[in-house]
Amino acid sequence: MKSILSLILACAFVQAATAQWKPVEGQIMTDWAKKIDVENVLPEYPRPLLERPDWLNLNGLWDYSITAIDKDYSKPDGKILVPFAVESSLSGVGRTFTKDDALWYEREFEIPEKWAGKKILLHFGAVDWKCEVWVNGVKVGGHVGGHAPFSFDISKALKEGGKNTIRVRVEDPTDYGVQPRGKQVMKPYGCFYTAMSGIWQTVWLEPVPETYIKKIRTTPDFDRSRFAFEVEACGADKFVVDVFDGADKVASAEAKPGESAVAALANPKAWSPASPFIYDVSVSLFKDGKKIDEAKSYAALRKISVVTEKNERKRDAFKRIYLNNEPFYSFGLLDQGWWPDGLYTAPTDEALKFDIQKTKDWGFNTIRKHIKVEPARWYMHCDRLGIFVWQDMPSGSNLPDHPGRKSYSEDKWIFTTFMSVSDKDWACEERKKLHMAEWKEIMDELYSYPCIGVWVPFNERWGQFDTVNVVKWTKQYDPTRLVNAASGGNFYVDCGDILDSHNYPNPIVNVFIRKMVNVIGEYGGIGYRIPENSWKMDKAWGYVEFKNPGEVLNRYAEYVEDLKSLIKFGVSAAIYTQTTDVEGEINGIMTYDRKVVKFNEKQLKEINQSLINSLK
Repeated sequence: MKSILSLILACAFVQAATAQWKPVEGQIMTDWAKKIDVENVLPEYPRPLLERPDWLNLNGLWDYSITAIDKDYSKPDGKILVPFAVESSLSGVGRTFTKDDALWYEREFEIPEKWAGKKILLHFGAVDWKCEVWVNGVKVGGHVGGHAPFSFDISKALKEGGKNTIRVRVEDPTDYGVQPRGKQVMKPYGCFYTAMSGIWQTVWLEPVPETYIKKIRTTPDFDRSRFAFEVEACGADKFVVDVFDGADKVASAEAKPGESAVAALANPKAWSPASPFIYDVSVSLFKDGKKIDEAKSYAALRKISVVTEKNERKRDAFKRIYLNNEPFYSFGLLDQGWWPDGLYTAPTDEALKFDIQKTKDWGFNTIRKHIKVEPARWYMHCDRLGIFVWQDMPSGSNLPDHPGRKSYSEDKWIFTTFMSVSDKDWACEERKKLHMAEWKEIMDELYSYPCIGVWVPFNERWGQFDTVNVVKWTKQYDPTRLVNAASGGNFYVDCGDILDSHNYPNPIVNVFIRKMVNVIGEYGGIGYRIPENSWKMDKAWGYVEFKNPGEVLNRYAEYVEDLKSLIKFGVSAAIYTQTTDVEGEINGIMTYDRKVVKFNEKQLKEINQSLINSLK
């Protein structure tokens, strides 16, 4: 009888919670929106490169309030479903949030009894843009930057028993500020989309010992068939790393925290999009001879490099991307990572994986993650499915690199489009500081994901500044990957590894320099609108538009033939725009709600594979 009563009460609780939330109506939705469980939102472990068995997901319904920016929290306006942005449908709120507002969150939680005696960490996957956090009225910290995770030790703020309260305050000026924001604007138009603010990735608690593994940094050494592991952990004597191929331990190493443990492989297996082999990794931390902490991770053996080749006439050397010491044609999709119901946040992990799987199914081997950073699990899916990633830095204000026009002969740079700008705005030190601080956070967070092969610090002059020094820093900070200094922006000779042309709709190399890898970082944008699966805007657009799928595929195939003809001239990669429609853009291979693929998928794969294989 007691168990039946408990079940009845539990069901009643779930029904009451669900009754407090429903998506905001008015626009198209994905099918995954229907699968959301308010009591179990995005339940998957959120940090796959450092995984522990115990954790507590704090996603779900929180109280929220929007106040004037200079006002304190007093009472809730209602419930919001975390981690969906306040402007999104799936938040259940769908309200505009401005530079003059403050967004407040609050919820209660209890610490499991088995965590007694442990240090408790509060993690945020990402909050856009600036936030402060209190636990039981005690301020535990704050964070600036909308795209990287952060955490706080909240142990001293917790009560010994019973319920605890978290309160979060957020500010976000969107395009009224100088912070990195990607494609968010207050008034969406063209290729700029609905602003989003607040908590947009998983919030969670984790118990750890007093001395614990804070970070695992993995560097593959393909040529020597080994990995170098670094562990951050203050106060420990050593860490031990074991590497597994399935159930078989294939390598082991140990070192002191802050030093490298080098694990050599006797029979190495490489990672590539064609064969994405992953090694499982176990890391144990020791102090005074006792194991005090352990975590799971994974790694993959691969190498990204630039090799000088000669063309068919055996002269005029050019450079090409190599993966694992073999020529690699990086062909992929520009992926915005936006959702009609969740904006920055996919409704479910299944949805998050879906776009990657489709990209793979269509015969591409690359995704350019366009001026956005995804949750950690997105990169895990790319690792395991076999997708090579170009990672963009989210852009800031749309300003050029120089306040005036200069010629190539004067200082060896090429200015693609002239824009007027005041010296004051160009020299905005706050903008530069925010950009570099967040870029470092992003690189630190994503360093150990094997899929990432190219860093892109700037896109099309959007917020571009001090390019030579930014690229030099990026290359020094991570010499294991290529740097695409300014994708379609202000190009500098001998700055980074890649010279990247953008042209719509057909693929054209606007500038070619033999001393760099030449790529076409954006082209295509073939538009085809399916009204019932489209976002409601005054104007839907593509760079070129057709009225039936056959015409779209034929034009797409013509562009691929153009790309094939450019291989012999040294073009090493191309990125097609884009994976899905996004709001007013109808140039996706899929509709924005992911319900319709506009191309014949079998033919699309054959066309794409013919391009990739033509390099072999």
